[in-house]
Amino acid sequence: MNFIRKTILLLMSAFILCPTGGAKERPQKPNVVLLLADDLGWQDVNCYDLDAPTPMETPHIDALAKKGVLFRQGYSPAPTCAPTRCAIMSGRHPAVAQKTHVVGGNPPTPYNKLAHPIMDPWYSGRMKLEEVTIAEALRTNGYVSGHTGKWHMAIDHNAFPQPEDQGFAFTRHDLGESRAMRPHRLTGFATRDKEDPFQLDADGFPKDQTTVDAIQFMQENKAYPFFLYYAAWLVHTPIHSRSKKLLEKYCKKLDVPYPTDPKGWLLEGQRNPYYCAMVEMFDHYVGQIIQYLEQTDDPRWPGHKLVENTYVIFTSDNGGMEKVPGEIITDNYPLDKGKINAKEGGVRVPFIIVGPQIKPNQESNVMVNGLDFYPTILSWTGTKKPKKQNLDGSDLSDLLRQNPKAANLVKDKNEKTRNAMVWHFPHGVAQQSTLRVDGWKLIFNYMPKRPQLELYQLYENYPNPSKRTDIEEAKNLADKMPEKAEQMRKELFRQLNAMQASYPYRNPHFKHPLPHKDNVCQALENGREGAKVWARFKERGSKVVSGQIVYTVNGGHKSEEWYLTDAKVKGDRLIGILPKDTTHYVFNLVDEHNFLVSYPDMPDMMSGGNGRGKAKYSAKALKK
Repeated sequence: MNFIRKTILLLMSAFILCPTGGAKERPQKPNVVLLLADDLGWQDVNCYDLDAPTPMETPHIDALAKKGVLFRQGYSPAPTCAPTRCAIMSGRHPAVAQKTHVVGGNPPTPYNKLAHPIMDPWYSGRMKLEEVTIAEALRTNGYVSGHTGKWHMAIDHNAFPQPEDQGFAFTRHDLGESRAMRPHRLTGFATRDKEDPFQLDADGFPKDQTTVDAIQFMQENKAYPFFLYYAAWLVHTPIHSRSKKLLEKYCKKLDVPYPTDPKGWLLEGQRNPYYCAMVEMFDHYVGQIIQYLEQTDDPRWPGHKLVENTYVIFTSDNGGMEKVPGEIITDNYPLDKGKINAKEGGVRVPFIIVGPQIKPNQESNVMVNGLDFYPTILSWTGTKKPKKQNLDGSDLSDLLRQNPKAANLVKDKNEKTRNAMVWHFPHGVAQQSTLRVDGWKLIFNYMPKRPQLELYQLYENYPNPSKRTDIEEAKNLADKMPEKAEQMRKELFRQLNAMQASYPYRNPHFKHPLPHKDNVCQALENGREGAKVWARFKERGSKVVSGQIVYTVNGGHKSEEWYLTDAKVKGDRLIGILPKDTTHYVFNLVDEHNFLVSYPDMPDMMSGGNGRGKAKYSAKALKK
């Protein structure tokens, strides 16, 4: 009986995935290719030039933009890598998913105990396994999904879950051209030697295994409708060029001497020849993927090429990384700031979409976001939305097909025209939440000694004609327009509270004065009765109003990961129940002034945690 059932299932699977032979009409299920750059800035691509021209040459990305729609106001869901990737793949806003920054899965603790007055809230170390990814949704509709390159949707690159755990039939993680050059970036340039893993191609560009793997996936699966998620490692650090010829080219173009010291680069602006060479290399690899689609016959549609029935999305996971210690990489000007900041330079990204029924040579000023990919892909492919998967983006298919300049074609969950977007980044030294409504943007700063509210008018007459006013975010209008600022502040927190967003805490260890810092509680002792645990505390002027227990089920493991569970304040105790399989735990006490006291006290992020420091949090925590 089991044999018969298995045979029936196999036949059904074969029927679902069976290629449509000899089809004269366009196959109803188009292919989808999502090209995601890593840290590529809005002004690093030639076709996005504003003001001073970029020195980077990106002919293939520029050509791609001419084949469809270039969005001038395209955004990433977050100003850093992992939350954007999780948001794109799950369709869930980072604040909703509690995945608002990279790594995560730590007890709340300051980055530096003495130097930072604010500490990050707890946030997840991964995309939850129960999230139905784009790949899993498409699989129900007969699609084969492939991933190449970076994943980074777990607590570290190799931790669970991986692409194969979330719907991808094909996955390759090779670093490709991004692998660090040894012993330094002025050695080990690629050659034409056949034994060289980075052998130069006919155009003089190094081989990139991530791109080779992407083309292999399409070649092996072109007889079926496919979804390719090409997650490039470029143009993330390490900043280098395996092509010596390209490095020499940009030294000449930028009028800078060829480097003799491999360390650092301190010229301001877009004057880093290593980085310029990286951007052009990445453009070349994008060109290789597009060329494959353009030159390969579509077996599902005889007489046609794959590109004729393929949607291509091109974007970046966040804004450009302008600098790292000792090295200036690029400049996002006229946008302010860059990666790890929710100002425009950190979240505005290149955003290009081409494909069937999308007219070429179009530009749009309509606000769009990486969260929109999931519902749009469902629409393109005729795939039903998974019942349990709530989506926070908007379907762009009508906008793309009918009129990319008509903002009223982008609807929110209530079928009203979407005119607002929220970003939540309570992390690091940025500590911001932001709201954009039409041409206006509000920034709420959690960090003391900064203006709490910043209000900017980015554009007049949004969306069309959209007149540039202050995309530099240089003129804070909060004091001149307090009613407008307050109205947007209320709307920002209405939306964040609806998403059950987590907010940062004040740090009682901060070395400088903070109001009420000396009145935080003192934890005295703890106890456990089976799964029930408690911590007794003494108030010293500020009332303890809430608490939580942070726990891990894999204390001491390389990928040690921590979670939250509820706890209640009863008199002078915080009481909670430990989840099954807990190995270690910590009590967190929060007072009326939002100071968080951990018991036992935890190391800061600089000295503890998942690969950031030598000490594991479990070494200081209570052991079950």
